[in-house]
Amino acid sequence: MKVNFSVIIPVYNGADTLPRALQSVLEQTYSPFEIIVVDDGSTDETAEVVRRFGDQIRYFRQENKGVSAARNAGAKAASGDWLAFLDADDWYYPDRLRWHALWIEEDSSLDFLTGDQEYRRPDGTLIRKSMESTGVGRAALMRADKQARTLMTEAEVGDFIENHFGDTPTLSVPRRTFLELGGYPVGCTVCEDVNFLIRLCARSHRIGVICQSLAVYCVHQNSATRSDPLGAQKQTVAALLPLRQTLAHAAPAVRNGLERGVRRARRDLATVLLRQGRYIEAICAVGVSFLEKPHWNTLREVLSVARGLKGGGRSG
Repeated sequence: MKVNFSVIIPVYNGADTLPRALQSVLEQTYSPFEIIVVDDGSTDETAEVVRRFGDQIRYFRQENKGVSAARNAGAKAASGDWLAFLDADDWYYPDRLRWHALWIEEDSSLDFLTGDQEYRRPDGTLIRKSMESTGVGRAALMRADKQARTLMTEAEVGDFIENHFGDTPTLSVPRRTFLELGGYPVGCTVCEDVNFLIRLCARSHRIGVICQSLAVYCVHQNSATRSDPLGAQKQTVAALLPLRQTLAHAAPAVRNGLERGVRRARRDLATVLLRQGRYIEAICAVGVSFLEKPHWNTLREVLSVARGLKGGGRSG
């Protein structure tokens, strides 16, 4: 049975990069059922770019509401059984859909699929590959079969939640599942993808991993995480904390992974604060984890930040 993929591309003022993204989907060795572009209130030539591709693209325009709202609108409008996503500045490799489709055709019990991706600069320079950058990813690479694929083990789900590999361009999810979960959280400008991924993991048992590069995630110097690292880290913590209540009854591996993810986000926030000389705020950022759960690990995080404070004082 052929897998019907709806590929959803949210875009805001992406006229310069959108043609490459669209062409990468049109050139798939496994043709998508449909390609949906959701224009999130662009003021550039985005609409004209889409028109040049003719009726190969379904085009929707909405007032500017953010990337989550745009992806969610595309999912609601989709007709395919499975959803795949691509941001306007990223691109797929030719076999991205085929790798997932062939496995879904073979095993309909898969809850969702992901895979490796490459982080590249706008000029195409490779920064790193996703899976080899995390412990859980390296373990999957070593375990992959001759078809370059593996199922994520139950024990690995927590590690994947804490420090996942792959990203939105490598995610394939049943449309029904996406809608039942409510899609991406509207209002989050950072970490909305991780928020959704954690909720997806919480209801999944069979997670397929393709150990091949499926897509390119383009890293820009003017991205939110680079142009405003402090704001980005604060938003990351804010996006994760509500999941504690949402997943209060989830499997232990999921809840433990979430807690480690929260602690990691707080450590990253403290690091940014230290770099800005905001030492008391840095201590508070990790101190709350110790107050929530007094333990040697959380105390060690506080002491680590304190050492950074002391070092900053000496250098000042």
